[in-house]
Amino acid sequence: MTASRTAELSASKPGKIREVVDDHEEAGQIKMGELSELLGYSLKRAQLRVFEDFIRCVASLNLTPAQFSVLLLIDRNPGRNQTEIANTLGILRPNFVAMLDGLESRELCVRVRSANDRRSHILMLTDNGRTILARAKKLVATKHEARLNEVLGPANRAALLEMLSTIARDF
Repeated sequence: MTASRTAELSASKPGKIREVVDDHEEAGQIKMGELSELLGYSLKRAQLRVFEDFIRCVASLNLTPAQFSVLLLIDRNPGRNQTEIANTLGILRPNFVAMLDGLESRELCVRVRSANDRRSHILMLTDNGRTILARAKKLVATKHEARLNEVLGPANRAALLEMLSTIARDF
């Protein structure tokens, strides 16, 4: 839209603005401009699509990507305290406590006072947590990750993982 057209709209009646909106809708897709060249924007858009697919794949288990990550880390690191798990995943303490409350209420994990540090809680999966995690891992591998592998191919998948690791480590 030109500057003169913008000025004309500013001085016009509401009906004129509707005409421009209608013209824009007829023109087609929104032009992305510099957004399409910004890595952060592209990463966020990709993350949203990947998370949507993940949530669809494990919908029957009612797990978010963050909850799945927490269960995986607890499974691989039994007896670690909640601060270590939260810090590893970059989850803020208040958010992590609320997430653990939810996972505990579903009987997927338990917090136990540490014998070494009474101020700290260690985390452990319950039998139910191990069962749900095993089912989630199978769904993620056979549906979600399989779909990503199909889209990317093995070489691109490996290259993308390496690039993302570099960003996470060095940026």
